Amino acid sequence: MVTLAEVAQHAGVSASTVSYVLSGKRSISAGTRQRVERSIQELGYHPNAGARALASSRSNIIALMIPLRTDMYVPVMMEIAIAVATAARTHGYDVLLLTGEEGPDAMRRVTGSGLADAMILMDVELDDERLPLLRESDRPAVLIGLPADTTGLTCVDLDFGATGALCAEHLAKLGHRDIAVIGEAPAVYERHTGFAERTLDGLRSRSRELGLRVLHRPCEGGYDAMAVTLARLFDERPGTTGFVVQNESAVEPLLALLRRQGRAVPEDVSVIAICPDQVATQASVRLTSVAIPAQEMGRRAVEQLIAKLDGHGEDDVVLLAPELTVRASTGPAAS
Repeated sequence: MVTLAEVAQHAGVSASTVSYVLSGKRSISAGTRQRVERSIQELGYHPNAGARALASSRSNIIALMIPLRTDMYVPVMMEIAIAVATAARTHGYDVLLLTGEEGPDAMRRVTGSGLADAMILMDVELDDERLPLLRESDRPAVLIGLPADTTGLTCVDLDFGATGALCAEHLAKLGHRDIAVIGEAPAVYERHTGFAERTLDGLRSRSRELGLRVLHRPCEGGYDAMAVTLARLFDERPGTTGFVVQNESAVEPLLALLRRQGRAVPEDVSVIAICPDQVATQASVRLTSVAIPAQEMGRRAVEQLIAKLDGHGEDDVVLLAPELTVRASTGPAAS
């Protein structure tokens, strides 16, 4: 491997000058800086991460805590993670991915060892057990998600409350009065995961204002689970004509079961999905949907975190406004 001394010799400067160019701790003339940077590029020099961390007291690493649970739609989580990693690299940071369900233990390991300069937390619960440690730590952190109490925290998320309300408004304008929410797996609600709870709260609140009746049923996803859920739902509310689906793995089974029952979409029932655009557009019926802005969420989280690392970031809650795209799966309620 190329050493710092070899870069200095190639550029005709001292090793300390190369170090100052890399760290930016001292002012170096433009000509000297260009000569050093040219030598670094030509020789393919990469600073030793350990030595750089000791010299600057920074690791240039961001820890991303993203528990990959079987009841979550992993492609969305990974799309956010890729967006975080891509944005972090533009600022000179690498990402340490923590995918286990250790919670506070993982946070203690990261903060106690100095593995990372800052943290981004995903899969945030309303009463997340990681938050007390986060508030005690001096490490900058950003949440992709919204807990019940955001005091002293920086959060980035889709406005899921407004998302639920938007779905209710769309169905109400089309004349639907009985709507059903096909939700995430039961465990997601048992953990009080923020996005699922907030969507439901927003939808129920707006539905009361609009005079809609709402039936919410969690679902594991998959054909068999969806078949049981749908049968019970129509037993309880046979007049249901509108569906809101917040469970990507339930989308196609729901559409298939409605076809099997002779219920046409959108002539007999309307379906809205809260999901990535790719899921909505590739379904057997092109779905009216509210998209999950995964890339925007990841990018904004990194920007908030870099501002904190640079000493001018403030605690803030950034909620991205939902956008509903009308496609082929929603229409006027059947008389």
